[in-house]
Amino acid sequence: MTINPFHLAFPVHDLAAARAFYGGLLGCAEGRSAADWVDFDFFGHQIVAHLDPGRAAAPRAEHHSVVDGHDVPVPHFGVVLEWAAWQRLAERLAAAGTAFIIPPAIRFAGEIGEQATMFFADPSGNALEFKAMRDPALLFAR
Repeated sequence: MTINPFHLAFPVHDLAAARAFYGGLLGCAEGRSAADWVDFDFFGHQIVAHLDPGRAAAPRAEHHSVVDGHDVPVPHFGVVLEWAAWQRLAERLAAAGTAFIIPPAIRFAGEIGEQATMFFADPSGNALEFKAMRDPALLFAR
């Protein structure tokens, strides 16, 4: 299946912190930039961090939705990784001392939608979810 890259623009309080987080910690290559924005190759997708100097520097969830017994922050964004890549990222984030909103775990265990998932926030409080499916063909299975 061919997937077209998505584009997401989102606010950050500090471009240097965004570069350190997305470029340094997550390993996303930096693309074009200007004085008030920078784009990143987010696992084949384009995300653009736009400077919002009035934005708070602390994680904040505007809403939560209960999913498999966890309070999932909404809004959030992320990517579905290959299983081993997800495990490597989870280990790297844990080693870096990441404060997880929802720590790395298996969700919907034993069900068709079984997946590895983790939630954490960037330095500007934007919530991210990274997940992996043991069988990627089941991503949209009912």
